[in-house]
Amino acid sequence: MRVAIVTESFPPEVNGVAHSVLRTAEHLVRRGHEPLVITPAPARGAHCPPHSFGPDSTPLPVVRVPSIPLPGYPQVRVALPSRRLAEAVAEHRPDLVHLASPFVLGARGARVAQRLGLPTVAVYQTDLAGYAQAYRVGRGAGSALAWARIRSVHAAADRTLAPSTPAAQDLTAHGVPRVRLWPRGVDSVRFHPSHRDDALHRTLAPDGELLVGYVGRLAPEKRVDLLAGACELPGVRVVVIGDGPSGPALRAAMPRALFLGRRTGAELARCFATLDLFVHTGPLETFCQTIQEAMASGVPVVAPAVGGPLDLVGHHRTGLLVPPRDTAAVTRAVAELAAAGPEVRTAYGQAGRADVTARTWEAVGDLLLRHYTEVLAEHHGAPVQALYPTADRAADTGAGPAAASSATARQLPEELPA
Repeated sequence: MRVAIVTESFPPEVNGVAHSVLRTAEHLVRRGHEPLVITPAPARGAHCPPHSFGPDSTPLPVVRVPSIPLPGYPQVRVALPSRRLAEAVAEHRPDLVHLASPFVLGARGARVAQRLGLPTVAVYQTDLAGYAQAYRVGRGAGSALAWARIRSVHAAADRTLAPSTPAAQDLTAHGVPRVRLWPRGVDSVRFHPSHRDDALHRTLAPDGELLVGYVGRLAPEKRVDLLAGACELPGVRVVVIGDGPSGPALRAAMPRALFLGRRTGAELARCFATLDLFVHTGPLETFCQTIQEAMASGVPVVAPAVGGPLDLVGHHRTGLLVPPRDTAAVTRAVAELAAAGPEVRTAYGQAGRADVTARTWEAVGDLLLRHYTEVLAEHHGAPVQALYPTADRAADTGAGPAAASSATARQLPEELPA
């Protein structure tokens, strides 16, 4: 199968969209398919390492179209109008076009696919309407405008894939048709409790404090400032891992926190496993990959009871869910788990790891392939097995551990920490 992946973000950018697209392309190559990635070019001078996958180290073709930095957030690149997109799609001759978090480049990719008569699968991944509110875009009308854009782009797709049940419900409520679930995988070998480093823990918390960490971008929508109260708790040491435009303001607002900057690869896995408690503060997550990585690392989680975390965190089982945008609630949850003792935290961490170990990128990738084959069959007006007699039925959306883990959203807990 030949697949053109049109994505708003790709490495060397570091975010959920870029990571999931890279893992998707990797899986396609390893399953014998032929992906092409089309993405905005990074800033001039940025290093773009080649990617090779599979037993023969097959190189991944990547086409980078001209782009400019997003005003006010230069880490995000926005594609400029370019003939290169249509030329790349036509030259690749894909069977299907995959639109990853489509908004600007993805919307153009959808129009190209429509002109060429190609089926499309659109992956919803970013709460752009929520971002519009967080950044006060459009003087209050930004959210409505963003939803209008989302609805327009996704309604034209043959299938929209949502990463969590709350995200799917939001899309449906705003008039997006043909929505199905497609969660995200996690590398539970890289993110593993065995990577805990006691020497690093002593360095970061020299007086034996509870090590509480946030991992992710430092940007307004992530609301890392909600950790300010936890920084003042006795016996608690807060570490912040990541970078972004909010970094200077957060350092000023939370002088007792340790800011470690960006960490990747084995170093990031070591940091995750060394935490005693992971706290995610952002209220706009459609999924939240860092929560899965913390759970795979055997670390209990505090997260807002909204969006993607509802599918991931078991309240009083793998961690605590708290009201979103509430500094006092985050502080109380951290204090509660600090007082609960290491046995409770260990039990939460073990339960969390047990929840996510089956959510491999391989299982999730096969589920995506199943979505592809169904869309292609619908496009050609034929049963799936008629077009693809060897299609893996175990990867159906109603079967398999990856699907089952996100098949039903956890309800809001009846009682949140007071």
